[in-house]
Amino acid sequence: MKLILAKWILTCDDEFSIIEDGGLVFSEQIIEVAKAEDLKLKYPGAELVQTKPDSVLLPGLINSHIHLEFLENNSKLRYGDFLRWLDSVMTHREELMEKLNDENLSKSLDFIAKTGTTSLGAISSYGFDLKACVASALNIVYFNEALGSKPEMVDTLFADLKARFENSRAFASSRFFPALAIHSPYSIHPILTKEVLKIAREENCAVSAHFCESEAELEWLEKSKGGFVSFFKKFLNQSKALIKPKEFLEQFKGLSKLSFTHCVQAGKEELEYIKELNASINHCPRSNRLLLSNKLNLAKLEGIDTSLGTDGLSSNFSLSLFDELRYSLFVHDEQDINTLAKDLLHFSTKNGAKALGLDNKGELKAGKDADFILCSLNGISKKEDLALQIILHTKFVKSSYILGEKIV
Repeated sequence: MKLILAKWILTCDDEFSIIEDGGLVFSEQIIEVAKAEDLKLKYPGAELVQTKPDSVLLPGLINSHIHLEFLENNSKLRYGDFLRWLDSVMTHREELMEKLNDENLSKSLDFIAKTGTTSLGAISSYGFDLKACVASALNIVYFNEALGSKPEMVDTLFADLKARFENSRAFASSRFFPALAIHSPYSIHPILTKEVLKIAREENCAVSAHFCESEAELEWLEKSKGGFVSFFKKFLNQSKALIKPKEFLEQFKGLSKLSFTHCVQAGKEELEYIKELNASINHCPRSNRLLLSNKLNLAKLEGIDTSLGTDGLSSNFSLSLFDELRYSLFVHDEQDINTLAKDLLHFSTKNGAKALGLDNKGELKAGKDADFILCSLNGISKKEDLALQIILHTKFVKSSYILGEKIV
């Protein structure tokens, strides 16, 4: 049992409680969070973890949506338009996959840990990142992704997906959680979706899907028109969308650990249905900007839990969630900045845990897993500014703990 002290503790609970001159008693789980002087008296035998003045303790960040398999992209893919980007992905996909290796994956996962993230929702299309993810000290919800819309390929694609899922299940642990993902409504056959989600219900695992990311996607799904017409003709020899947006969402009924990524083009009806499903929305603002996918309107998401993700280096330039938090402060300029900062920290802690089905993470609270990070500020005059200042000034954490074990 250990006791770590900090000038400030951000619990990231519903009330966004902040404890000044606080402490946290922990082993693998958090035993108690309270004033430091009270904890010292109550737990005299606890091993004391000393910290520097102006230390800030908060839950480990949770990146709810990330693609690790495109780490080798560096100026190869094109931005400024979703279809332009997608065409470049299809053109250079094999080249980028060939350059991927365990060493670079491990280095990237180490960087992610040093920048404050303790849990990831990793979308894996091919399974090339499995070994590095299993070896990582991070908590990883590993989404084996189903992809493919050709009817004649459904059986083959499903067999491949099942094999990847079973392979990942062999490594399930307290830090590695096999899960399933549906790529998107435009890129997967409804029969394949049905079969994959059947497994998800049987296994009660987390499920995620991209949804309504671009205007082109929405126009294709609703009318089989627009920019996707030439894309599907070029790559898949298809001329008609296989499903409507609402029909796609209806396939996800009865799943308890569910999230949809992007949703920037989702209308009122779709958002209401996502709310009915009790699903989360994974927000990836830098990716949305680079692909010209529009800005997620946070005001329209009342009643829907929103989390934060970096997406992958195919549509971003950094996998630091603090970088994503900083960008979010500026892109959502319609909201009071201090209120927004608190909301964003909720997105990347408590809400991220819900999105990934990690019920025991995301808050500093007795009984929760001892996943937390220690940062430092050079002095702060007002407690009310703490959330904003920690986002603005944290690039790397001083230390990071997962299940009570120091990993950074």
